[in-house]
Amino acid sequence: MSGLRIVRLANFVTPASGGLRTALRELGRGYLAAGHEPVLIVPGARASDELTEQGRVITLPGTLLPGTGGYRVLADARPVRRVLEGLAPDRVEVSDRTTLRWTGEWARRARVPSVMVSHETADGVLRTWGLPEAVARGAADRLNRRTGWAFSRIVCTTEWAEREFVRIGARNVVRAPLGVDLVRSRPGRRSTVLRARHARGARVLLLLCSRLSVEKRPALALDALAALRRAGVRAALVIAGDGPLAGGLKRRAAAERLPVEFLGHVVDREALADLQAAADICLAPGPAETFGLSALEALACGTPVVCAASSALPEVIADAGLAAGGTGEEFALAVRELLARPERQRRAAARARAELFGWDAAVNAFLAAHDAPVARAPEPAAPTPHGTRTPRASGPAPHRAAPEAIA
Repeated sequence: MSGLRIVRLANFVTPASGGLRTALRELGRGYLAAGHEPVLIVPGARASDELTEQGRVITLPGTLLPGTGGYRVLADARPVRRVLEGLAPDRVEVSDRTTLRWTGEWARRARVPSVMVSHETADGVLRTWGLPEAVARGAADRLNRRTGWAFSRIVCTTEWAEREFVRIGARNVVRAPLGVDLVRSRPGRRSTVLRARHARGARVLLLLCSRLSVEKRPALALDALAALRRAGVRAALVIAGDGPLAGGLKRRAAAERLPVEFLGHVVDREALADLQAAADICLAPGPAETFGLSALEALACGTPVVCAASSALPEVIADAGLAAGGTGEEFALAVRELLARPERQRRAAARARAELFGWDAAVNAFLAAHDAPVARAPEPAAPTPHGTRTPRASGPAPHRAAPEAIA
């Protein structure tokens, strides 16, 4: 068995989204390098079909979700079903357990092995939206039972993410961690000039790389900054990210005269890596993160991380950072504890931890979940100008269109 057509579907992906977009891109590139044919289907403002570095990307018109900062979903199953039937996939991989769960049922009827990637915990997300813990857990268990039935396998990136499926007795769960680009994200990018530019006289430079939405709890970073300054620590905060809470956070920072620099979404991945290397501490306050790619990128740059103790990140960062409770005071205390460690020691520990998470190993683990070969297949006879294999005639032909796709 070789050269599988792996059709991947995802919602809640925009050009400004972070971890999921990165994971989709790197896994697609890895599948392509292993000789497979990845095809990604995502929602956008208009239809397009492109060949990219991660394989073929098909964008279908999606419904815009109000108040989410631009997220769209493939709410109409009919065009998605038509594309799936035309592609005739060998494998299906889905990154949304709610609105796209039906694709697992479609794959089951079509006798196509399917995988659902758990990028978030259902009960964790429900709790961040204000549901009581017991109600959130009950709703999550019902959802996860249906998900476990619909898909051949459930892929969880951490043991923490796996727990909600273990709780319901699911037996089709496998573990596959994500990865980090250890070449792009490296300690050698650290620039004292860049650090001074953003710190603007502060002695400690904090960084938050996150979507500014309720489930990420970005306000906790401002709480931590305020607590540090009350304790006499001259700290400044840079926020790289955008989202529906951006306006309120800016107004609060101005009202409280907190030294916060809002960069918005940083498109240039090289510039983001420079920023991650320049910071002294990276904050990851999301309480329901199942992996935390931006935190791992910071570690690879030699920057330690303070994360939410309620998330999966303590499992990921280990001794390369500290976990804190859900208050600004607790985050500030963890920051001070990390800063008390010798700089060279804490930065070396961060890089050493990140080196355990290369993308090659992640791609192989995901391919193993698909029962797909990991060895590179022979090069195709007629490569396209983009270096990807010419799609089979069974699917709709790719064309150039205004890109809403993920490049």
